[in-house]
Amino acid sequence: MIRTVVDRFYDDARSDPIIGPVFNRIIAPEAWPHHLATIADFWSSMLLGTGRYAGRPMPKHMAIPELSDAHFMRWLALFRRTAETVCPPEIAALFIERSERIGNSFRMNIYMRRGEDITAMASLERETPTWTPPK
Repeated sequence: MIRTVVDRFYDDARSDPIIGPVFNRIIAPEAWPHHLATIADFWSSMLLGTGRYAGRPMPKHMAIPELSDAHFMRWLALFRRTAETVCPPEIAALFIERSERIGNSFRMNIYMRRGEDITAMASLERETPTWTPPK
């Protein structure tokens, strides 16, 4: 189920007008199979405690200068939609809760490393995706 969520999410994300250009610039087409396997390992570790992921995702995300609230909101909205489509409600809720914690944590760390004041930063509002990926 984790791999299905990851594959479907990234299929949608890569063609999304807001986050797609970032993903497509950072990850070469031939690198996607390895990236998807790595992300599935990440979620396996986050949700099931498997320990399959031992990487450090924060430095890679901090190296993307254009990341903004719009990117984080879209990522979370698309991820939420994917989890709700693929998973039973209780599993989708777990995916969504973890993704929102991770997304907000990444956002705060990135902004802090950029020298921005995060003391008054609130969690992101939920975006309802109105964009539908092409089939």
